Amino acid sequence: MEVATALARVGITDTTFRDAHQSLFATRMRTHHMLEIAAYLDKVGFHSMEVRGGATFDTALRYLNEDPWERLRLIRETVVNTPLQMLLRGQNLVGYRPYADDVVDAFVGKMVELGISIIRVFDALNDIRNIERSAASVKRFGAHLQGTISYTVSPVHALDGYLDYARRLKDVGADSICVKDMAGILTPYVAYDLVRRLVDEVGLPVHLHSHYTSGMASMTYLKAIEAGAAVVDCATSTLAMGTSQPASESLIVALAGTGYDTGLDARLIRPAASILRRIIDDTPEYRDLIGNMQVNTDVLVYQIPGGMISNLRAQLRQVQADSRIEEILAEVPRVRAEMGYPPLVTPISQIVGAQATFNIIQGQRYKSISNEVRAYVRGEYGRPAGEIDPSLKRMVLGDEKPVISRPGDGLTPQMPTAREAVAPYGGSEEDAISYALFPKETENYLAHRASHPRS
Repeated sequence: MEVATALARVGITDTTFRDAHQSLFATRMRTHHMLEIAAYLDKVGFHSMEVRGGATFDTALRYLNEDPWERLRLIRETVVNTPLQMLLRGQNLVGYRPYADDVVDAFVGKMVELGISIIRVFDALNDIRNIERSAASVKRFGAHLQGTISYTVSPVHALDGYLDYARRLKDVGADSICVKDMAGILTPYVAYDLVRRLVDEVGLPVHLHSHYTSGMASMTYLKAIEAGAAVVDCATSTLAMGTSQPASESLIVALAGTGYDTGLDARLIRPAASILRRIIDDTPEYRDLIGNMQVNTDVLVYQIPGGMISNLRAQLRQVQADSRIEEILAEVPRVRAEMGYPPLVTPISQIVGAQATFNIIQGQRYKSISNEVRAYVRGEYGRPAGEIDPSLKRMVLGDEKPVISRPGDGLTPQMPTAREAVAPYGGSEEDAISYALFPKETENYLAHRASHPRS
């Protein structure tokens, strides 16, 4: 089959320090464990290493009592040859709701200052209005803007719609396009068609992110590469497969000697893979949380992303409700359809998952409606691709009119209040940004830091 572009070496973005452990053990990897393998991974020659974004920021504060800014600083000191990359949730940054524009600017500027050079920006609803401010900030501070399509399958999503959205991402300054297949449901031949059209019709480098949950990701990567994908996301083999990404080593060997040869040596990853295996064996917290490494084709029905599954299992275990997970997973598609078929990616995946959980645990659908679902129906998260179920609208809105302005409009600046809040702790500008994003978690962390000074 004729390929869309001339044969070219394929780049690999390593996800070990972000999405891999987020998907497999609920984002709990600690900084000192990352630093044990960082220098080894830096020698491989990856296109980039994804080290920030997703749930890594709030998990550091909420569960690990770690400074997320210090983690980035330490990784940058160790990883000196490989570009650092992060994932950004548009106007939601690394949080679960829209933030004021001054927080967007402060956050992006500080990330670039501390060494992030590629920022992958997505919106859970593919609403370009949620991308515009963060895109402008990325360009302003001189980083590579990777505009991202949140891929899903539904009666209201089609390839033409994704192409149109990619053109809008290009219009706001995207330097490359990422297809983000957070649930691992992108099939190989659809991937070929989508990537080829993106390359031919949009004209920007195309990157592909997928998860191995359904067992298709490696096949999907191969067809996407044949169609002209420039970079694909993989993880060190110890943290690959299952709800994580395909293994870097396997793809490197599979492409060796072809026109798509990565030029990388899989043997250089072996020390990191071996050390990670020992770390997991020696860390009960990781072993207890680690997700099922088996392929689960139920995802083709539920469309639940890897990180959501691992976190949902952990949360249900905490309240002794993990026996209800299959019922909850089956409820997710129903809630999603009633909400207008949003892609299940953060924060929408958590909103849908939480409401599905309420519906099952309480024994009555929508007996309780979460504040987040109410905000979503009001339009505070943006515009869904499909129509919200009229009965759900009536339950939430009554006679109220939905919001039609850009999420973020009307939010007053938040940084001045955040700076005041961290001042009693001797807080820095970084602490103030953390507070603007996660006030309670940051205050708890700062109190812990004050009571545990470094020696």
